[in-house]
Amino acid sequence: MAKLYFYYSTMNAGKSTTLLQSSYNYQERGMNTLILTPLLDHRFGIGKVTSRIGLASDAITFDQAQNVAEIVERQLRERTLHCVLVDEAQFLTRVQVQQLTDVVDRLDIPVLAYGLRTDFQGNLFEGSQWLLAWADNLEEIKTICHCGRKATMVLRLDDKGRPVRDGEQIKIGGNERYLSVCRQHFKAGIASRQSAELPFDEL
Repeated sequence: MAKLYFYYSTMNAGKSTTLLQSSYNYQERGMNTLILTPLLDHRFGIGKVTSRIGLASDAITFDQAQNVAEIVERQLRERTLHCVLVDEAQFLTRVQVQQLTDVVDRLDIPVLAYGLRTDFQGNLFEGSQWLLAWADNLEEIKTICHCGRKATMVLRLDDKGRPVRDGEQIKIGGNERYLSVCRQHFKAGIASRQSAELPFDEL
C-alpha cells in the first residue's frame, strides 16, 4: 500500500541530495519516478533539482494554483510511475497537500515530499503544516548548528550577515541568506561564533 512520506529539516541538511538518491534507487531497479519542484524556486534553473554536492535531475515545475494530482495523472498517461518525489514541499498549499494524498490513496503511488518545517520566524510553512498533519510517515533529516547541537531553526541574514526578524515568509536564497541553528542560537540571533551575543528582544 502506497504512503505519503514527509522528510523535513532545516536549511542545508541535504534534502535535495536525499531526494535525488531516492529517485536514483528506484531508477536503478528499473522503476520510473516523477520529480516535482515549485516554479518559484529557480536558483539552479527552471525545471531542475540540484543538490549542494553537485547532483542534479530534471523535474516538472508547478505553481501554487496547479493541481499536482492532475500533473501526475498526465504523466501516467505516458508511462507507469512507481514514485513521486516533491522538492521544496514547504511551498505547497493545503489543497496541494490534499492532492498528494489523492495520488497515494486513489492512484496507489507513494509520494516522498522533502521540505523545511519552519520559516525564519519559527512559523510553520503552509505545506509543512499540512504534511505534518496528513503524512503517513514523518522523518527528520538532521544537521547541526555551529555550536554542535542539532539545528532545528533557520535564521535569515541581511547583506551584512545580521539576523533579520521581519519580512515576507518566502524569500528564495541559499547559504548567503540563511543559516541553520539550534533553538538557543535562533533566540539569541547569533549567526556565527564570532557574533556578539544579544538578547532576543534587542535584535
